[in-house]
Amino acid sequence: MRLKDRVAIVTGGGISIGRAYSLGLAREGAKVVIADIDAEGAAKTAAEIKAAGGEAIAVKTDVANKASVDAMAKATVDAYGRIDVLVNNAALFAKLPLHTLDETDVEEWDRVMAVNLRGPFLCVKAVVPEMRKRKWGRIINISSSSIICGNAKRIHYVTSKMGIIGFTRSLAAAVGDDNICVNSIMPGATMDDSTIEAYGKEWYQGPLTRPIKRIQVPEDLVGTVLFLSSDDSSFITGQAICVDGGEFKY
Repeated sequence: MRLKDRVAIVTGGGISIGRAYSLGLAREGAKVVIADIDAEGAAKTAAEIKAAGGEAIAVKTDVANKASVDAMAKATVDAYGRIDVLVNNAALFAKLPLHTLDETDVEEWDRVMAVNLRGPFLCVKAVVPEMRKRKWGRIINISSSSIICGNAKRIHYVTSKMGIIGFTRSLAAAVGDDNICVNSIMPGATMDDSTIEAYGKEWYQGPLTRPIKRIQVPEDLVGTVLFLSSDDSSFITGQAICVDGGEFKY
């Protein structure tokens, strides 16, 4: 129960990998705010946490919209009186078409940047004032191991996730005096409901070159989120941790 009495927000926390984060945080004692544009998925995950004896609320949130994000932060404080942890997980990925440079138009580029980069920025702006009140906070920004090798058909996505690294390092410098730690996780290709729906399980069936030779699943990422959310990581900030079974070195 490393997170007993802590309050954690997980954006995109109702489905797929975000759901695993939400459940893991609740198991460690956190009160979890599941902020997701998918209201049904958020409600189901909140109900699952409560059925297991935890505390959670679901808040429909569009992270690209400032008013929606501000309402999310207010709903959190109204429900639990504080904000301790933010997991910036919401992003456009599986539903994006695999477009080449020539096929990617400005509107699609801007839509990815609005969710994947402006979204984390808006969420941070909304929650940091609450963290400063208690001189304690943990912000975890979800990047991607794809920034290491690139992807010719996901140029906008990979660019946005590289931006998350710069955002993490700069933000760590900006809020360190407030005892707020800011770190990033770089997941490898993870088999979750969203990617299975988009591409099918065969997408994961190629030869495994990583040292740990099995398919990565959402639960493989939860331990790192819990560590970075807790006092165990109190002297770690501005870092990017690659969680991909050793496939890439960063």
